[in-house]
Amino acid sequence: MSEALKPPRVLGTVGASLLNLNGMIGAGIFALPALLYVGLGNFAPFAILLFAIPTICLAAACAKLSTVFDQSGGAQLYVETALGKFTGFQVGWFVICASSAGRAANFHVLVSYLAALFPVFDGPIARPITIIACIAFMTIMSVIGTKRSIGGVWVGTIFKLAPLVLLCVVGIGMNGVPSDVELPSFSGLESVALLIAYAFSGFGTSIATAGETKDPRTTVFRSVIMAIVGVALFYAVVQWAYIAIAPETGNADIPLAVAAQKLFGYWGSVMISIAAVFSIATNQLCGFIVFPRVLFGMGERNLLPRFFAHVSPRFLTPDYAILSYGLFVATIAITGSFATLATLLVAVEQIIFALILLSFGVLWKSNFRELRDATGSRWLVILPVAVAMVAWMSWQVPATAILSTMVMIAIGTILYWLAKYRVSRQLPKVAQT
Repeated sequence: MSEALKPPRVLGTVGASLLNLNGMIGAGIFALPALLYVGLGNFAPFAILLFAIPTICLAAACAKLSTVFDQSGGAQLYVETALGKFTGFQVGWFVICASSAGRAANFHVLVSYLAALFPVFDGPIARPITIIACIAFMTIMSVIGTKRSIGGVWVGTIFKLAPLVLLCVVGIGMNGVPSDVELPSFSGLESVALLIAYAFSGFGTSIATAGETKDPRTTVFRSVIMAIVGVALFYAVVQWAYIAIAPETGNADIPLAVAAQKLFGYWGSVMISIAAVFSIATNQLCGFIVFPRVLFGMGERNLLPRFFAHVSPRFLTPDYAILSYGLFVATIAITGSFATLATLLVAVEQIIFALILLSFGVLWKSNFRELRDATGSRWLVILPVAVAMVAWMSWQVPATAILSTMVMIAIGTILYWLAKYRVSRQLPKVAQT
């Protein structure tokens, strides 16, 4: 009976936008300003805004597909529908591996920030225990209800953005907006483009939770575009504030903490460190809300055993999928295998984007659920820009990641046939015919 339950649609436009915002704003914002300033100088804020244009085009293509689906799964669901179950399974496998590696690595970063404030967390025993405790907390928060989880995201968002907004207001208020702008060389712009791309990664976080979103065919698209525009403007303002404060660029690892210390003294640095803890933790919680829905969707559509499609009768969340995801992240975090998977992250993301754009073309050609009728002449510009961006980003992928990706595809192929065999044994005879 619990497998027949469906998680309720509790996410509105604001909640979905919040997931996207926190998917993009994690640990990177606390290191990015110095790196961009070194590479681009006072042009850095404009580079962020310019880079947002092709990002919005790519995001629009991904989000447009959400207007013809109302199930959870995101990219995995789109690719499965357009290109078949095998390719769809591979995308799901890639999403889970990449997201788990990212979560595992960020838990180590989170504990490092905690240890900077409270050294007791950095002991040889305390560190792994703290990591496991954090993973357990995120897992429990996700299981006990989507509304409660979003409430936790709201709290984390306030605590991470408030210090940054204060830094921007005081920094620009005291020093003004820098007016000297010198155009960088193309090679200089290219050298930091990947950093800006990393800052925008996670823009489509809410796409995977369409099955729990109110009116997903309009809400998801709107939330993705709103979040990218808002985050681009926020990144640019933070960059302007950093330049206005003009801190020493020697300590590039913690530029905002250095800037805050220059404005507010020791407690300014502490304030930004606390904001970083909340920023990473909220980003992690969003991951635990979103990515298990990929496993849940695959279980619902019989790409994985029905175990993953179980819904908690009490909390109405995909509890088994969330618990499995938490266990997977914990295993990667404790064994340290995220370092091995890290080289895959950029390559995997570009493969997924390429397959989404290919799926868009296939579904557009067949006018799947009137997709072609819903795309006007502006898409003659949007789609080529999105394709060009993915092609350029793919060109930046290191060669070492290609071999690792091939290995992951081979492992995914084995898992696909194993999962298919397990599913076929679980389905009733009538369903198999």
